[in-house]
Amino acid sequence: MSTTAVTAPMRNYRGRFAPSPSGPLHFGSLVAAVGSYLDAKSNQGTWLVRIEDIDTTRVVDGAAKDILNTLEAYGLYWDEDVVYQTQRHDLYAHTINNLNNQHLIYACYCSRKEIKALGGIYQGHCRHLKHSQNSSALRLIQQHATCQYHDLIQGEINVAHDLAHEDYLIKRSDGLFAYQLVVVADDIAQGITHVVRGADLLEPTARQLSLFKQLAATAPHYAHLPLAVAKPGFKLSKQNYAPAISKSNPKPALLSAFEFLGLAPKDELLELNIEQMLAWAVDNYSLQNVPKMTQIQISQNPHSHTIAFTHLNK
Repeated sequence: MSTTAVTAPMRNYRGRFAPSPSGPLHFGSLVAAVGSYLDAKSNQGTWLVRIEDIDTTRVVDGAAKDILNTLEAYGLYWDEDVVYQTQRHDLYAHTINNLNNQHLIYACYCSRKEIKALGGIYQGHCRHLKHSQNSSALRLIQQHATCQYHDLIQGEINVAHDLAHEDYLIKRSDGLFAYQLVVVADDIAQGITHVVRGADLLEPTARQLSLFKQLAATAPHYAHLPLAVAKPGFKLSKQNYAPAISKSNPKPALLSAFEFLGLAPKDELLELNIEQMLAWAVDNYSLQNVPKMTQIQISQNPHSHTIAFTHLNK
């Protein structure tokens, strides 16, 4: 009997997959897409796609379209219009104005090099210097430091005191809005109730929880999936030139993603079409069966598109 048959679905569940268009989807990003999709659909929820292109210095031409085409090839269809962060600057500016009106923002002229030389954690050097906010980086005065939170997969997460209390950037000196600000503003605007994503974002989640509190908004529930790594500490990523997943032959990678997420699929699933494979996965998915670890080491054959799990790393 499937888990969904005995567990009542959550009402008004709204989840999302939010890739950055810095290259094609690889197996690690497929896991995040499939994991967030299955969690939403097994709870009769809505699944959204957001293109996180706010950092235009990392955007690759054509990558956003390629990502959407890849999701469609894997049967992962979104329920509402795709949102692009570069089209939402007014929302982010409004959020900053809100914080500024609370006297919670200050300009910072410190360079990354200077902060790194002092240990890597910003010590509030510019907080009381009253620099002009024009053409400068902006930091948020931390009012709701989060040192611990509960993750639906990883359990209790503890974050270092200094990191949790740091006044972090919400706008960069080059004028770009910072990720920590925009992701929270987007989740609030889209009514996101559940975030299922990779475990590399366990620490940033603490800052995001703090910002939800500062903006008097309800934070989503978080579930951080294990990362697919080529070796311990070396995750598959676009920056590491992880091979793109196949759009022409999606079934093997999709089956491997199911296995990665703890579904224990049989090879016979490959005889079904993509829609049938996903329907099986929705019926058999349970968040409780996702491995409770932050990394899973894999070996990948780029020629056959098969993936083997050779080591589990807690």
